[in-house]
Amino acid sequence: MSFWELVVIAVVALLVLGPERLPGAIRSVSGFVRSVKQFGQQMQAELNDELRVQELHDKLKQAEEKGLLNLTTEEMQAMAELRQAAADVTNPYPKANTTAQPQAQSVAAETPLPSVTPDPVVADDKNHKS
Repeated sequence: MSFWELVVIAVVALLVLGPERLPGAIRSVSGFVRSVKQFGQQMQAELNDELRVQELHDKLKQAEEKGLLNLTTEEMQAMAELRQAAADVTNPYPKANTTAQPQAQSVAAETPLPSVTPDPVVADDKNHKS
């Protein structure tokens, strides 16, 4: 849109909505435009991921047809990427540091728990009859 078209739209919006409601309408429209852009970016990212998966699948089929022998560098890279993806799926979280756990257990073992003693007032109240 050109500058003059935007000016005409702004003047019409000012006349229709008035100066009190115009800022709120502008905020609403800008929020809507922002959400549409964000949705488009998310869809584009998902589409790119799906295309990459399809490409890896095709490379894997080509490698299987060759009997996994005499593979091109692209096919070997695809195989390595698939192996890494499989490893990530089978073990999604890295193992925790094994040295941190014994330290936490030893601190817990060294800290004595407070002893529980009956409250003398409550114990006295039970024995006392009115």
